[in-house]
Amino acid sequence: MSELSKIKKELSQLEKTERELNLKQLQINGLLGITQAINNNVSADGLYEMYASFVAWEMAVEKVALLVKEDEGWSCKVHRGIDPELVKLDISEKLPNYQRLKNIEEDKDHPLIKEFDVVIPVLHKDSAIAYSFFGGFKKDDDMYSKVKFITTITNIIAVAIENKRLFKRQIRQERLNREMELAGDMQKMLIPDRLPKNDQFEFSGIYKPHLGLGGDYYDFVDLEDNKFAFCIADISGKGLAAALMMSNFQANFHVLIRRHPNLEELVRELNKALFRLTEGDRFLTFFVGHYCKEMKVLHYINAGHTPPVLRMNGTTQLLTKGCTILGSFEDLPVIETGHLQLDDDAFIVTYTDGLTDVQNEKEEYFDEKLLENFVQENGNQSCDDFNKKLYDHIDQFRGEQPFPDDFTLLTGKIFNSKK
Repeated sequence: MSELSKIKKELSQLEKTERELNLKQLQINGLLGITQAINNNVSADGLYEMYASFVAWEMAVEKVALLVKEDEGWSCKVHRGIDPELVKLDISEKLPNYQRLKNIEEDKDHPLIKEFDVVIPVLHKDSAIAYSFFGGFKKDDDMYSKVKFITTITNIIAVAIENKRLFKRQIRQERLNREMELAGDMQKMLIPDRLPKNDQFEFSGIYKPHLGLGGDYYDFVDLEDNKFAFCIADISGKGLAAALMMSNFQANFHVLIRRHPNLEELVRELNKALFRLTEGDRFLTFFVGHYCKEMKVLHYINAGHTPPVLRMNGTTQLLTKGCTILGSFEDLPVIETGHLQLDDDAFIVTYTDGLTDVQNEKEEYFDEKLLENFVQENGNQSCDDFNKKLYDHIDQFRGEQPFPDDFTLLTGKIFNSKK
C-alpha cells in the first residue's frame, strides 16, 4: 500500500471517528436537554415531543411507537414512520410477553408489531409502565450502542411521565379527600347534635359513618298541638351520592312533616319526591313515628326498614307495620299505619342494618333477637346510657372484625307512668 493510500485511510478513519464523536455529543446533549426539561417540570406533552425528536434526529431511528400506561389503559403517545391507523390497534394482550428488552421474533403476524425489530419495556416496581417499539435500523448501525442509549432515554422519559401521573393522581385524591371531609362535616350538620330531654320524653342518637360519609339519617321534629315526630332512614349505596340523596331527603322531610301530619300522606309524598330525584335507580328504607302527648298514641310507618324494638310493661315487640321501601316505585301500593296506645313508660330503639350486620370472629351476627334481648334487659336505663352500653357491647361482640356499614342508632323514651 502506498504512502498516499495509508494517509487517505487514516483520514477516512479520523472522519468516521469524528462523526461518531459528534453523534455521541449530540446524543449526550439531547439527554442533558431532556433531563433539564424534567427538572424544569416541562409538561408530559413537551417531554413526548422531545423524545420523538431525539429518536428521530439524534438516534436516526426510522420507526418508533411509545406506549404509556394511563389510568384507563395503554395509550400510544409517540409514533413515527408507521401508518397512524396502526397505532389505534389494541395490543395490550401482547404486552405481557415482553418482560425484558428483546428482538421481536414472535407476533410478526400482528400488523402493528411486525413493523418493529426491538421492544424495550420500562418497569417500575416490577410493573410495566411503558413499552417502546423500534424498527428500521440500517445495516451499518451500531445496534448495541443505539439500543443501549435508547433504553436509557426511554427509562428516563417513562419514569418522569409516571411520576407526573402519580403526582396528579395524588393531588386529585387529596382534593377528593378534602371534599369528602367537607361533605362529611356538612352532613353531620344535618344530623341533630342535640336531642330533647325533659320530664315527658327524651331521645339520644349515635351516628358513625363507615367511610366518613354515609347514607344513614335520623331526625326529631317538635310539632304543634303537643305532638312530635322522629324518623330514621338508610339510603342505598355509600359515599357522596348517598350523602347528597340523604340531604335532599332531610329537606323534604322537614317540609312535608309539617304539611302532612297524616303519616300515610307524608310517606306517599316523600316517595314521590325521591322517585322524581332518582327515577327509581336508588331507594331507601325508612321508619317514622308520630306521637301525640295528649292522647298518648304513637302512630308509625315502617317502609322496609329494620323493625324498631318497643319495650313497655316489661315486654318487647317489633314495629313492623308499614309498606315497601321508598324510591323504587312512583306510587306506593298498600300502606298500613301502626297505632299504639302508650299507657306506661315506653322505650323505643330504632337503628339501621349496620347494627345487626355486625359479625363476630365466629361469623355470627348480632341479629334482631340478640338486640331484642338486650333491650329487654337494659331498657330501664336513660337513652344516653343505653346507647353507650349497647355500642360497647357490640364493639366487644365483634372483636377484631370491622363494622360492615354505617352504625346509626336512635333511641327514645316516653314517660307515661303515674308519678
